[in-house]
Amino acid sequence: MTAEKTRKENFTAANARLIEAFLEMMTVERAAAASTLKNYGRDLQLFADCAARRGESLETAGAEDIAAFLSGLERQGLAASTAALKTSALRQFFQFLYAEGLRADNPSAAIDRPKTRRPLPKVLSVDEVAALFKAASEIEGAKGLRMTALLEILYAAGLRVSELVSLPLASVRKGDRVLIVKGKGDKERLAPLTERAVDAVDAYLACRATFLPADKAAGVASKWLFPSRGKTGHLTAARFAQMLKDLAVAAGVPPSKVSPHVLRHAFATHLLEGGADLRSVQQMLGHADITTTEIYTHVAKDRLKDLVFKRHPLAKKQDNSR
Repeated sequence: MTAEKTRKENFTAANARLIEAFLEMMTVERAAAASTLKNYGRDLQLFADCAARRGESLETAGAEDIAAFLSGLERQGLAASTAALKTSALRQFFQFLYAEGLRADNPSAAIDRPKTRRPLPKVLSVDEVAALFKAASEIEGAKGLRMTALLEILYAAGLRVSELVSLPLASVRKGDRVLIVKGKGDKERLAPLTERAVDAVDAYLACRATFLPADKAAGVASKWLFPSRGKTGHLTAARFAQMLKDLAVAAGVPPSKVSPHVLRHAFATHLLEGGADLRSVQQMLGHADITTTEIYTHVAKDRLKDLVFKRHPLAKKQDNSR
């Protein structure tokens, strides 16, 4: 066995041990999802292979090796967002090695995160939202009242779909103008409701028993505002998304434009266009960081500019032929 072959095998074994230790930490301390662990393991192995071709292991690779790896990704035409994810994996990995004393330095500290441009969210127009409400009002019986209540709450309070479908019955009281919403990290917030939303919820509550599971007959009450006979006990996000698609068809709105999250975007954008301040919208959306909310200001500005350019009487070129 040649010395070069022995060196490569040692590199491979050492690299595998370090990656395994990092993934174990991510599992135990951060409860990382299986998909995250798989992606991190793949990305770290890609970098280890790149470093090995440059004669380095994960214990000896430096900032220049990381830079070479990222440059290679760029030459392959990899999207900046994907490169950013791989950079994040490397930064967390080398920070782990440094914190555990497995390396005396952190070579990733000198590497900038690839700049990404967050895509602007899709937004429905006010007219399109009105068409959805009209279509919901034309659904007969309890299903129509439920759909109207779901729409009114979503558009009035800007909830995440997971928050909406899992609202407990205790979060609403007859005639109350606010909802108590438990969001990410189990943080609670108050979500104000419009009068229309309050009326819609009250009307739905009168027929809510229609959707209760069969065990209601045995005296077991459902704790959910929107109960279901499925395993979760409440309406699922996937089922509600499909209901919205069907509603879009009935409303004459392209189904590809409609989803629970798009209605959340519409809520935020329409509020800002109406003069609401950014901080209030942040609180209603439940965003921990206001920079997450700021993307809606770009959407609102773009829509307002488009409105001015198309509708303002002085925005059109003057006809000088007279």
